Amino acid sequence: MTEAFVALGANVGDRLAALRGAVSALGALKHTEVTAMSAVYETEALVLPGADPQPDHLNAVVGLWTGLGPFALLRALHVIERDAGRDPDAPKWAPRPLDLDILLFGVQCVESSTLVVPHPSLAERRFVLAPLAEVAGLAEVPGLGQTVDDLLAACPDSGRVERTEFVLRA
Repeated sequence: MTEAFVALGANVGDRLAALRGAVSALGALKHTEVTAMSAVYETEALVLPGADPQPDHLNAVVGLWTGLGPFALLRALHVIERDAGRDPDAPKWAPRPLDLDILLFGVQCVESSTLVVPHPSLAERRFVLAPLAEVAGLAEVPGLGQTVDDLLAACPDSGRVERTEFVLRA
């Protein structure tokens, strides 16, 4: 079993329902248990320079214990995203009903054409670091030699990240 952390985000449709549905789907995966859930944050959407603005995201992070390997977990995340209505062929920066990313997978570093763990933009995104710090602030990020709390304190991202009253499970 490996402890993994997955980022959840949504910026179209019923965003909170999408995040809650993802938590339920993650908990239903074979050999996987959801062990931690952050608060839900509302954040500005990242867009390419010159692109039209997009609706705000709801973001959260969940911790898992899983018997799946990182690539099997990635495939499962893609199925959950598609079940939530995400078009796998949509442009990378398009609005999305659900986005799931593996942030950390134990102490493993993975680098392939389909998966990079730790997430390559982890240290630059406050909207991911803030909820991750809630559930794994003292975790050392493999390959960076710093804890999640250290990365959050040094994060250059000044985008709006607001904790909401929403909870992932009622």
